[in-house]
Amino acid sequence: MAATRILVVEDEFLIALDIASVLEQAGMTVIGPVSTVAEAMNVIESEEIAGVLLDAHLAGEPVGCIADALKAKAIPFAFVSGYGLEQLPAGHRDVSLVKKPFTGQDLLSAVARF
Repeated sequence: MAATRILVVEDEFLIALDIASVLEQAGMTVIGPVSTVAEAMNVIESEEIAGVLLDAHLAGEPVGCIADALKAKAIPFAFVSGYGLEQLPAGHRDVSLVKKPFTGQDLLSAVARF
């Protein structure tokens, strides 16, 4: 698997821990988890990351700016959300979506596409 340093952006603590655990057990390095737009933007600017699992809604904060920054830096990402494609930020509805509730295999399959 090429992507090894994965940023996890998730505002639900237990979900973030679950995602991190799945990735770490698969031998990946987890950056974060971070739970706010500001934290995510800081990591994107300061860390070397191979991909991102991005919650589509962070405590009511829109995540379009995160998706835009990732696209501009050519960093692959997938949304993780209980919402459908129509709820994803405009211009990013072609990005992979891991539906909540997810399995570990769902997450690993998304990261494998990075």
